Amino acid sequence: MEKVQKPQKLQETGSERSAGRRIIIVTGLSGSGKSTALKAFEDTGYYCIDNLPPKVIPDVLATASQPHGEAEMVGDVVVAMDIRGLRHFGGEIREGLELVEDRPGWEPQIIFIEADDQTLVRRYKESRRPHPAARGGDVLSAIQKERGDLAALRERADVVVDTSGLSAAELRLRFGELAGSDSSLGRLTVSVISFGFKHGSPLDADMMLDVRFLPNPHYDPDLRPLTGWDAPVRDAVLDSEGCEEFLERTCGLLEFLIPRYTAEGKSYFTIGIGCTGGRHRSVTIAAELARRLGESSEVQPIQPFVRHRDLERRG
Repeated sequence: MEKVQKPQKLQETGSERSAGRRIIIVTGLSGSGKSTALKAFEDTGYYCIDNLPPKVIPDVLATASQPHGEAEMVGDVVVAMDIRGLRHFGGEIREGLELVEDRPGWEPQIIFIEADDQTLVRRYKESRRPHPAARGGDVLSAIQKERGDLAALRERADVVVDTSGLSAAELRLRFGELAGSDSSLGRLTVSVISFGFKHGSPLDADMMLDVRFLPNPHYDPDLRPLTGWDAPVRDAVLDSEGCEEFLERTCGLLEFLIPRYTAEGKSYFTIGIGCTGGRHRSVTIAAELARRLGESSEVQPIQPFVRHRDLERRG
């Protein structure tokens, strides 16, 4: 899930933000991808610190605000915190966050990263690393306890990112988009995900659109083995009755919503496009919708992040 839990701080005029540097707290469930997120931010020029004691954060910001001779001044800062900080420092996490929010010259943002229980258990089995909160090797119980312990922190987050079902490459790409987007300028990152309803709805969708009203290429023997990326399927879907009107109406709705979400401080907006299996109609429509949004003159320049969740599934 990628959504804003509360409006981010804005200047008094519309969506124009102050020129303060960003201090981003990256936190969330163990195994959900915080290390990957930290590397993505580091690769885009952020000064990153992992597992810093919360009460030290204001001191770091004070030091970063001062010039150090000829050395380049520290720019935006990212601090990663997890259950270890809560276990060792308890309420200091909340106190540290409150101090950050009141720090002049800095624009704070809290990003909470999570995944479902099944995904987290699988990742720990594959990595063979112990869960930091596990006792006696019971990973699932540790995950569920950690989810409860961090629930209050999740509620305080500006952005919640669900990484369930993402491969290692998709994780790097997603967090690269996250790190590269200039949320401090009030820009909205738009994600478009194609999926199949038979495999379950995506957890990270803010809006879902059902395109099963379009003719299903699955029932055409020539089109069945292909996907929505292939020209014959794409042509069949886009030329079908009602498709063009659907795209025009949907783009019109999004062109209305996107500037308003941006003005309210929303940083991420995820649109799910669903068909039956997630291999034909939804793939074509998601790609075409993203293309039209990217070229639209009605919204500020955006480059939608497109993911086809069930493209490689069979059956």
